[in-house]
Amino acid sequence: MAAESAQTLERGLRLLRLLADGKGGRTPTELSAELSLSRPVVYRLLTTLMNEGFVRRDAEGRVHLGFGLLVLAQAVQPLLRAAAVPTLRRLAEEVGATAHLTVAEGDDGLAVAVVEPSWTNLHVAYREGARHSLAKGAAGQAILALRDSHGRRDDYFVTEGQLQEGARGVAAPVIGLPWLEASVGVVTFGPLEESTGRRVVAAAAELAAALG
Repeated sequence: MAAESAQTLERGLRLLRLLADGKGGRTPTELSAELSLSRPVVYRLLTTLMNEGFVRRDAEGRVHLGFGLLVLAQAVQPLLRAAAVPTLRRLAEEVGATAHLTVAEGDDGLAVAVVEPSWTNLHVAYREGARHSLAKGAAGQAILALRDSHGRRDDYFVTEGQLQEGARGVAAPVIGLPWLEASVGVVTFGPLEESTGRRVVAAAAELAAALG
């Protein structure tokens, strides 16, 4: 019974991860094919997950993530922020730019933690809770690259003026955590040293180790 329960849980988690890939809802038949599970098994999983509010079906019968997951996400965000702040503070002080942790929520990026440098005369004011499309800005590009590479992309990305005129951003994905799509980055109005990308990648790796 314990092995059967663990298998059911694993299948349910796989289903949730599939729906979280940002590609929209699926029909039960599509879920069955993508998960390599029989339709009766998928329907049983969906019934349980819908009862808990973790998935929902629209008028066309397509399955989407449910609003019950927001309660879990809201509980996790303070934990992510607490874990990220020490790393972000070191990065902000080293680079002299505002550092941030951005996590994916569907097709949007959400700034969960932001730390401003203490010694600069001018820096970007970037607030926690800020939301933007993953298609814009270095933070979003890093997350999309992570998603496209199935969690193995460790490059850094540079953009200018995509989210705020005159602002430059550098970000790297947080790799090695299947449960988290996120990036660590910095944003500034001034020039950035050539070593900034390497420092951002190192900070993302440090945070991944702390969370893992």
